[in-house]
Amino acid sequence: MTHYLGELLLYWCPSCNLPILGKTCACGSATKKIEITPPGDIRPAFPYDIDLINRTTEKQFGIRLIPEGRLVVLNKAPYEDRMDEVVFDGAIMGSLRFEIERMEWVFIPRLEGARRLVGGKKWLVVDKGAVDFLIKGASVLAPGVNEAEESIVEDDEVIVLTPQKEVIATGRARMNAQRMLTHEKGMAVKTRWNGKPEPSSELKEGEKTWDDAVVANMLILKKFEEKSHRFIKNVSETTGKPITVSYSGGKDSLVTLLLVRDTTSDFDILFADTGLEFVETVDNVKETAKELGLPLKIHSSGEAFWNSIDNFGPPTVEARWCCKVCKLGAITQLIENNYENGCLSFIGQRKYESEVRANSDHIWKNPWVGNQIGATPIQNWTALHVWLYLFWKKAKYNPLYGQGFDRIGCWLCPSASMADFTRLCEIHPELSEKLEKYLLDYASRSGLPEEWVTHGFWRWQVLPKSIQMIAEKKGINTIAKSSKKPLQFTMTIGYRPCRAGGMTAEGSFGTPLNLQQIELSGLLTIIGETNSIDGVIIAQTGENNVHVYASGTVVARGGNEDEARELIGLAQKTILRAVTCTGCGVCVGQCTARVISVNGTAQINGKCTRCGKCTRACPVVKFGK
Repeated sequence: MTHYLGELLLYWCPSCNLPILGKTCACGSATKKIEITPPGDIRPAFPYDIDLINRTTEKQFGIRLIPEGRLVVLNKAPYEDRMDEVVFDGAIMGSLRFEIERMEWVFIPRLEGARRLVGGKKWLVVDKGAVDFLIKGASVLAPGVNEAEESIVEDDEVIVLTPQKEVIATGRARMNAQRMLTHEKGMAVKTRWNGKPEPSSELKEGEKTWDDAVVANMLILKKFEEKSHRFIKNVSETTGKPITVSYSGGKDSLVTLLLVRDTTSDFDILFADTGLEFVETVDNVKETAKELGLPLKIHSSGEAFWNSIDNFGPPTVEARWCCKVCKLGAITQLIENNYENGCLSFIGQRKYESEVRANSDHIWKNPWVGNQIGATPIQNWTALHVWLYLFWKKAKYNPLYGQGFDRIGCWLCPSASMADFTRLCEIHPELSEKLEKYLLDYASRSGLPEEWVTHGFWRWQVLPKSIQMIAEKKGINTIAKSSKKPLQFTMTIGYRPCRAGGMTAEGSFGTPLNLQQIELSGLLTIIGETNSIDGVIIAQTGENNVHVYASGTVVARGGNEDEARELIGLAQKTILRAVTCTGCGVCVGQCTARVISVNGTAQINGKCTRCGKCTRACPVVKFGK
């Protein structure tokens, strides 16, 4: 069963031919509810989107679907890549989706969309005896086909017509036109949508603009704005901390910024530059702060991603280590360097974005950014609320939204669709080439084929079932050959009685260690008081101790086997942190004793309480090899 992240809020005014976010239009007319697919995060189609839809339908069916002057709404629907339901004239016309198997866009018409496409290509006419069965949901069998447009090939999306040329079904062809007309046995079309013949529901013509839609939704927008203003005021007064807005250069954080600006004048804008931002995003952040006359505080992660990728491997949907290294670390250091006791950050988070965010509170404390209280004033807004608000305020939003991107973030995020990566290649080939070069080299070293990169299979550690089926159908190997992991720790002796009492555990990294680097980091004080002798560092708490040798050997002694096991594990993680630290700064926000600083890499420079929070939060420990 599909999980609803929020109420489905798309309605249509038949009088104005405009999308409405409620049951009544500002003109006074009752609206018609559009039964979109959950989660229902609806948004406007920009000129680029409309042109893409029209180019796709023209290529497939020989006809451009969307007339001039129509306002079109897109609804992002669940799919293995990117798929948007296309809505205008008060009806869902079909879905535009990017198919990884073909690596191209395909339009899948519903009945109303098919009625607009009749007269072009990819149609077939069935015998009158098959009509009633098809209306009830049957698929098309080859003996029932009377006519078939000659360009139909297997796997084409096709339109099924009655002898009177009325639309009764749409679906995917299971054979080409020639085979259909031989009336051999078998399924000609697997239908998706079936229904009785009806006239097209095209509403009155006349050009509409998004300014018209803003006016039609004004009462709704003002109610949402007032509620958000009250929320911002109450949270600001309650927490009593310095106020900030986390601005990412995206639409949601821009709306949040405008809402906070209209509520208070005493706040800063924070921007965590991951080093993986689009240039358009960085420019938008700086221009927005300048135009609004607000202080902007930036922390850049620079080359942290590229300096870390060999240690962690390509980021995946399951292991997005890049978020910790490049984003959360930057936020942590940004706050740590500017707000002694932390701050309140208003963040553009909405429940329609994901199940995790749907279940999130309006106010929270990020476990990865211990010095920040987060709050979202737009939790219940859909993307269409956001866009109508920005249109209302004449805000200068990130231009990438008008160039085919529905979300703005790191340009190489593994959670992005292949549709996004295809568009990235078109508008920023230099970025696409940089990523592809690394991935192809990684694939070569791992015994993986080029298709593992070009089809986007690198984005998962374990492929989803639907994606795995595509790989198997195309014969693409997705299993990497085993390779030696850097700095691999191996137990060499295990646990044994110690002559001095207790138990010892011994292991080795299999390679010499830079003891000076480990000692300078101060991280071994997490285990105990440290001192060094020729070729060895000793960390000791009471009778328990750890010896770290330059050869790479580590010996831990505990009062019993459990203590020895815990010590050798902590030693392994701590040494890994010391020698492969990325300097991300996530640990800084975890340290309540405030004894960790980052100067290239993390260093403990005070009395460590040995709480262990910094170790548990470290990306090297969580994701590193």
